[in-house]
Amino acid sequence: MSKEFVRRKLILSRKKKFKKVNIKISTVIGVFKKFKLLKKKMIGAYYPINFEIECFEILKKLEKLGNQIALPVTKKKNQMDYFEWSFSEPLNVGKMGVPEPYKKRKVYPDILFVPLVAYDNHKYRLGYGGGYYDRYIEKISKIKKILTIGLAFSSQKVNKLPIDNHDKKLDFILTNNYIKK
Repeated sequence: MSKEFVRRKLILSRKKKFKKVNIKISTVIGVFKKFKLLKKKMIGAYYPINFEIECFEILKKLEKLGNQIALPVTKKKNQMDYFEWSFSEPLNVGKMGVPEPYKKRKVYPDILFVPLVAYDNHKYRLGYGGGYYDRYIEKISKIKKILTIGLAFSSQKVNKLPIDNHDKKLDFILTNNYIKK
């Protein structure tokens, strides 16, 4: 089964099944407490599109607890960087049509929330096919240690995804039903 086939099938399924189901903030806070990640961390996240898990309520709570938030700004050749952002600041529509922070201060997150189309038992993810997150995880891993957390609906799980050499395994997958460590 090709990545493109799995991607199309699961995006359509996610759209049909989409409800206001979300990951409980208490689940995320519990993970952060367990790993002593609650204060003064730079949290890289994403602006949810195409029926992805809504992460802004989680981010608001984490920001109130003293963490800083960063969102990606896409660049040429399927690259991206993260820039500091706060809920009190406006966003700019980027080249992909996704809201992005105005380029204020480039940062390197300690923790990265990653959107996905599908995930498997081995914590690999399938995205939209541009390789933005795999490239970013590869780049930042050469600079510092980063914790990667995929956010998903439990219905996005598949047994095994087709994996290429450039695909990056995530550290955790948090869903509306459980945590995959």
